[in-house]
Amino acid sequence: MQNAFSLPPNVTVFERGWLSSNNILIVGRDSAALVDSGYCTHAHQTVALVQSALGGRPLDVLANTHLHSDHCGGNAALQAHYPALQTFIAPGHAEEVRRWDPSALTFEPTGQQCPQFRLDATLVPGQDIVLGDTAWQIHAAPGHDPHSVILFEPASKTLISADALWERGFGVVFPELEGVDAFAEVGDTLDLIESLAPRLVIPGHGPAFASVQTALASARARLDGFVKQPEKHISYAAKVLLKFKLLEVQSLDFSALMAWVDATPYFRLIFSTHFAEHDFSAWVEQLIADLVRSGAAVRDGLQIRNAG
Repeated sequence: MQNAFSLPPNVTVFERGWLSSNNILIVGRDSAALVDSGYCTHAHQTVALVQSALGGRPLDVLANTHLHSDHCGGNAALQAHYPALQTFIAPGHAEEVRRWDPSALTFEPTGQQCPQFRLDATLVPGQDIVLGDTAWQIHAAPGHDPHSVILFEPASKTLISADALWERGFGVVFPELEGVDAFAEVGDTLDLIESLAPRLVIPGHGPAFASVQTALASARARLDGFVKQPEKHISYAAKVLLKFKLLEVQSLDFSALMAWVDATPYFRLIFSTHFAEHDFSAWVEQLIADLVRSGAAVRDGLQIRNAG
């Protein structure tokens, strides 16, 4: 789905729900490219959307802004459907993809899925990549993910911002969960985006938007709040991981959800690092209660359901 304002004529955005990242299809005279492929449970839908839009033409290039499961989970399905597809990934995890290490790629630590896929090349910051016959600049965008990139097309001043900037915020700063200081990198990436002066931003989630300065101000205010109270970011991140699971399965018995949380390394890491003085089950109960109170989940006895 596209917003009312116009995108560049060769760009189509498949705006997805929060389980899957947006997919950006860029079609040229001689080639077609897709940026990000969504989550694996939506893979058949992703292939169908691309196939319908291309009308029988092949998809030539797939580019991943970063390797979180909601951005690359459809890679394997697209590669199976388009055998000649050339896949480019953000740098930093190339060796882990080649030997396929789900732990190092964070799929197992977050309790998420991603079918194995191949890579052909990396998106090197400072270089350009041709997507649909148009040259897009590749810029490093660490913070949310240390290896993430954003893509900028200077003629139309269109930015594919991934999870570095949304209309109202940015993605969880995952290095912070592992004890790595990364809030400053988030700020540097926001400064980079401002220096590019995009007219239009296509985020990893949510609609494309032109109110770039407003979005940057909102993101900086959010970042400032996290810097001042980092425990808020940690709790927010834990709730995001829980919400993602509910988006994936829609409904879980409380005992099954607790078993999943207990088996998911990131929860144990977050708890032991930041909340060890609390009881683990009570901490998870509080996270669920916060999701219910915010309207993000519904609790019916022992059943926890996704909402919204």
